Amino acid sequence: MASPLITRWSDDTIKGIFVTTSAFDRKAVDKAKYAHHKIVLIKIVLIDGRRLAELPYNHGVGVQVRTSLAIKSMDEDFFGIN
Repeated sequence: MASPLITRWSDDTIKGIFVTTSAFDRKAVDKAKYAHHKIVLIKIVLIDGRRLAELPYNHGVGVQVRTSLAIKSMDEDFFGIN
């Protein structure tokens, strides 16, 4: 995604999110990072295809846990250690 869309859009707002299933070019990333409107910095979040695919997984949306790993440690109170 090229930066002209971000440039046009950032003229009228102070924050927003751009989502693409592909990738953002360097100009778009720089525009989002350094965007400002008059004297106010604009917060623009870019979510590319890779991050878009990772978000549901990282937040447990649309996934199932197939196996679980239990890590056990000694219960020192039970054995009267201390």
